[in-house]
Order: sequence, then C-alpha cells, then structure tokens
Amino acid sequence: MRIKRTRLLAVAAGLAAVTALGLPGAQAAPNPGPAPAAQLARAGSAVDAAGVGGIAWYVDEAAGRVVVTADSTVSEAELAKVRSAAGADSGALRVQRTPGVFKPLLGAGDAIYGNGYRCSLGFNVRSGSTYYFLTAGHCGNVVSTWYANSAQSTLIGATVGSSFPGNDYALVRYDNASLAHTGGFTAADAYVGESVKRSGSTTGTRGGTVTGLNATVRYSGGGTVKGMIQTNVCAEPGDSGGALYDGTKALGLTSGGSGNCSTGGTTFYQPVPEALAKYGVSLY
Repeated sequence: MRIKRTRLLAVAAGLAAVTALGLPGAQAAPNPGPAPAAQLARAGSAVDAAGVGGIAWYVDEAAGRVVVTADSTVSEAELAKVRSAAGADSGALRVQRTPGVFKPLLGAGDAIYGNGYRCSLGFNVRSGSTYYFLTAGHCGNVVSTWYANSAQSTLIGATVGSSFPGNDYALVRYDNASLAHTGGFTAADAYVGESVKRSGSTTGTRGGTVTGLNATVRYSGGGTVKGMIQTNVCAEPGDSGGALYDGTKALGLTSGGSGNCSTGGTTFYQPVPEALAKYGVSLY
C-alpha cells in the first residue's frame, strides 16, 4: 500500500466573525497607540499567570497588543480575571472571541491508525537512510505503533519520539519497507498574512491565512502548548498531525483548535523547523 502525505485543511469560508470584547458598561475611549515591548512582555506573562483555560495569546508587534482569543467555554468572569491579572498593563490586551472549544484534534476514523485512534500524517523526513514522518505529539503520546488501515493490519511503524504538552510533535519510523514515502517539501517559517493550506484525514485540503505567530494555547481540559502558528483555517477531530504548507514550504503540524469546517474556527500548528531540530531529521 502506498502512504501519501495528506495535504492540509481548511477554507475558513463559513468562519464566524471573531468579535472584540469590551468591558461591561465601559465608556468608549480613544484608541491608544501601540504598547512598548516591556509592557507587552508583562501583559503576556500576566495572561499566562491568570491560568484561564480555553484561551490562546500572542504578541502582535505591529499593533502593539497582546491578542487574547477566548473559546466558547471561557466566561466573562474568567476574562475579567485575565484583565485583572494584567493590572495596569491591561490596556495592552486585545481580547476576542472564537466559536467552539480549543482542543487537540484527536479522533477515530481513517488515515494513520493505532490504539483505536486516527490522526493524520504530516511530512515525511529522514535521517541518513532511515525514513520517518512527523505527526502531532498528542497523537504520539497515545499510540506506540501505527497502521495504514483501520483494521490495523498494514503496519507503518513505531512512534520513536513524542512531545506534548509544551510542544506538539511526534516522530514515527517507517518499519514497513513496502510502503512508499514521497518528499518534495522544504522547511520554512510562517509569517502573518501568509496564505496557507493544510490537509487532514477528516476534512481533506483547506485554505486560509496565518493570523498570529508564537501563540500560546491553553486547551480546554488541559494541556498548554507554546510557540504555535495561529490561523483561521478550519479543522476537525482526526486532522491532528496533518501538514500546514505554502506551496512546497513545510510550515506546521496540525495541533488543535475550535469550530469545524461548516462554521469555521481558529486552529493552531506546531512549527515544523522546531520538530526537525528536535529529532535531527530533515525533509527531502
């Protein structure tokens, strides 16, 4: 059987608009200018220290704001806690909502299988003459041996490395020499505004835009990941591990997010260069 790299997910066409949140009863005020770097750093640390689940945040350096995105599980009281934690630096925050729930996109279905789970193959890589592929760490944490079919009769190989939370990448070795593993990508860093595509075993190929970099995500139900690419590309359970790319540039591995490909949502990706460096492997 031939294993192909899945091509990556999500037209955010039905994406529900993300709305800015204001403080109840607050009077309209002049829009302040960009916050200085020190204030942004303090505000970002305060958001982290607030310990609220279901949020993601990153620094928008051009706008001079820490952008906080809250999923549907986050209450107004929890958002007030975030603002309170920032104290005098709360003016550096821009808080917005997204539909759905931030969660790792692990599901059961079709693509790469193991231990009753389904995830998606990301990018094929190698070290010398040994071939591997990258997928999501929250997938690698729960599956030690992967198969190419839901009956789990066609072996792919073993998980040889996995990291989640903190990061979200895993490395799987091809132990079945009869399986093809094509290449064609080079590693690259994403940039804000970049048009991207991603593929996954649930929703196929979808497109959208990079909206933030170096995002921290605290998934509802536990698990915080840092240094993520934030996008408006949709994804659904089972798409985890699938590739985020721009042409032949390999950018990220699908981690998690909110919403679905009917209503849209926000999705996060583990940058590929970090995973390559961790495992000492390369794209080809």
